[in-house]
Amino acid sequence: MKITKIETNYKRNLFFKETQNIKFQNYTNSVEKQVIQIYPSIHYQTFLGFGGAFTEATSYAINQLPNKIANNLFKEYFSKEGLQYTLCRLTIGSSDFSLKSYSYSNKKDLSDFSIKPDYAYIIPAIHYAQKINPNLQFLASPWSPPKFMKTNQSLYSGGKLIKKYYKTLANYLVKYIKAYEKEKIYISYITIQNEPNAKQIWESCIYTPEEEIDFAVNYLYPAFKFNNITTKLLIWDHNKEKLFTRTTQKIVNTSAFSAFSGIAFHWYTGDHFENIYLTQKAIPEKLLIHTEGCTGYSKFKSKDEVNNAEIYGHDILGDLNAGINGYIDWNMVLDYKGGPNHQKNYCNAPIMLNRANDNYIKNLTFYYIGHFSKFIQPFAKRIAFSRYSTDIEVTAFKNPDNTIAIVMLNRTNLNKEYNLIIDNIVIHDNLDNHAIVSYTIK
Repeated sequence: MKITKIETNYKRNLFFKETQNIKFQNYTNSVEKQVIQIYPSIHYQTFLGFGGAFTEATSYAINQLPNKIANNLFKEYFSKEGLQYTLCRLTIGSSDFSLKSYSYSNKKDLSDFSIKPDYAYIIPAIHYAQKINPNLQFLASPWSPPKFMKTNQSLYSGGKLIKKYYKTLANYLVKYIKAYEKEKIYISYITIQNEPNAKQIWESCIYTPEEEIDFAVNYLYPAFKFNNITTKLLIWDHNKEKLFTRTTQKIVNTSAFSAFSGIAFHWYTGDHFENIYLTQKAIPEKLLIHTEGCTGYSKFKSKDEVNNAEIYGHDILGDLNAGINGYIDWNMVLDYKGGPNHQKNYCNAPIMLNRANDNYIKNLTFYYIGHFSKFIQPFAKRIAFSRYSTDIEVTAFKNPDNTIAIVMLNRTNLNKEYNLIIDNIVIHDNLDNHAIVSYTIK
């Protein structure tokens, strides 16, 4: 048996510090205290993978770097030595993290449809990432239909999709998927609308649950079937506090059930891990994918790297243990201000450029995400555990190659001693305060 420990400990200046051949002893009944027990034979959900978003801001920021530095940055995220991202999000048209607002069509017959705006930065960035990982999968989300389709005739400030344009928007999304297919970028999943309950000062559109289901089931789903498109539909794509009530109560035991493959959600209104668990129990056949989260505005503390990183670690752990199938971060790369963003809605990102745009800085969040994405493989199965204290947050997975990946986070101000038990072995160790560790066990 080979056991490797990987530690990130900000105060000790350790980042992915690897220790090989961790010592262990045989389990005896005398080991009773400070136990964290792993049960590899008890399986839960299958996990698809981790990733981030190819916003125009991210793609533009990378483009500002010298070629050699940009190449290294792509490897940070997509190589086997990096974070091994496998599932990434795309914006359908512009978002707030675009250089400017745009749609792919401004004519009611869609005769002018073109993804030309994406050729400057987004598509080249995706193609480069695909060279490193040809198996990347993509999830795409619209922030707003074209403005002529909306009640307020604007991409901004909410508004609603006018009923007579439901079919037109379905065709618009079909054209988007086919246009990206021509670029050998295949969209595996699509959400109906980013944050359909939010009236934003940037690109946004409001849907009631009934409107979202009507559009998806009676217009988009048939359009996909007619055009032989296998892209899967996900609903909601908004915060967790309404995850259970907004979704399951509207589709369980209805004709809409078969049209949807899952539910997407964000993290901005708190943990609500119980809502993930309730939803997973109510509709275990459906996927649950975290599609956006960042340490911006209400969460971000510019001088507290540990706090920002622990927000990620805690959320990922809670989501995984509640039953999610995928976890996608927001912008992968931003400039030193946290943009560009055409509405100055600046955020933090795991990697940010320096002021001179000639290199990049990896924030601590990069390493905390990596403690999961580097060791939990696509199609891994979550496995059971028990722990002696909630002070140590834990998750565990069995990978397709039969290795075990365990992640443990300590957000307290005290060091925590533990006996990690798996099968008939015991690993006695200590987890420093405000540190995160991963174990891989072969």
